[in-house]
Amino acid sequence: MDELKRLRDQIDQIDKEILTLFTRRMEVTQKVGEYKVSAGIQVLDPQREQEVLDGKAVLAGQDIQSEARTLFETIMALSRRQQRRLVEPSQPSFTQYQAQKRDARQPVADPRVLYQGVPGAYAEEATAAYFGEDCSRRNLPAWEDVFIALQRGEADYGVVPIENSSTGSINQVYDLLAKYEHFIVGEVKLRVRHCLLAPPGVELEDVTEVFSHEQGLFQCAPYLKGRPWRQTALSNTAAAAQFVAGSGQPFAAIGSERCAKLYGLRVLERNISSAAENYTRFVVVSPRMELGPDRDKVSALFTLPHKVGTLHQIMAVFAIGGLNMMKLESRPILEKSWEYRFFVDFTGNLLDPEMDLVLRELVECSTAFRVLGNYRSGEETGA
Repeated sequence: MDELKRLRDQIDQIDKEILTLFTRRMEVTQKVGEYKVSAGIQVLDPQREQEVLDGKAVLAGQDIQSEARTLFETIMALSRRQQRRLVEPSQPSFTQYQAQKRDARQPVADPRVLYQGVPGAYAEEATAAYFGEDCSRRNLPAWEDVFIALQRGEADYGVVPIENSSTGSINQVYDLLAKYEHFIVGEVKLRVRHCLLAPPGVELEDVTEVFSHEQGLFQCAPYLKGRPWRQTALSNTAAAAQFVAGSGQPFAAIGSERCAKLYGLRVLERNISSAAENYTRFVVVSPRMELGPDRDKVSALFTLPHKVGTLHQIMAVFAIGGLNMMKLESRPILEKSWEYRFFVDFTGNLLDPEMDLVLRELVECSTAFRVLGNYRSGEETGA
């Protein structure tokens, strides 16, 4: 133990020396930042930064090259943050974000709400869970119809699914968030209890074909495997229930008990999805940003230069800012082959004074950056 204490004392002494040198370095980088401001030079010079990191890695020697690079990537990220405090933001993406913050509205009282599907859809259930059973709501045929109607001012909010706990992200909705200039202002995590539904008089052995949304069929794949039923995807689970109820055929639908009650169907089997804990996360979309002190989650999208190390720079901003990244999703950019758009969810409140500095750093590291919204993390709901 005496030997361990002696070694730890050595480490403590080395750390003191490192802190002394780090303090001196930050004093010099402060002066560099002041010079850049006076000379109109950008804080981030990616080419020079890579050259410096390559040089430090060589100096460190073969055994600890990657460790040295990681150390200096962190130090340089801290230096950039220090220097950005001196610089007035000028990037168009950040200027647009500031304008959107100024234009933020309070939540709408007695809102008009849109969802995709027909009555009884899980999206309607999520809408009722978030806004209350008595809220004014209207259904539309497709997810994009919800975004278009919001753009036209026909409603205050839309509710759309964005991911499922067992089958992952709903890519079409991510693409719509990128396409339309709307904001996420809330979320609800709805427990999905898939049931096999059939008209009165139809028993399990009578079923010839089963209908549902493609996600419903996928989430119940183990249950359906080996059964002699054709499987047909419709626009959503409630549309499947509605169709089966009026078909006059020995068909079944995968949907909720809410659907069964609404369309006069019997529940043949309950809880047939592959995951015992099956949740769909729905987001509440608004044509304008909303802010508030209780909001703890930020969503954003960004694109990056097609160069080595750019994603790492973004990750460093989150790490140094003390922000917990909750999700990172990539989607191909349709008009650019082999280039990707990233969607990120992270903890934070846009009213926090330090958040503007974090967003400035993210904007500077990106070729495009847009805040999708700030909202309260949704609690899990559903019977």
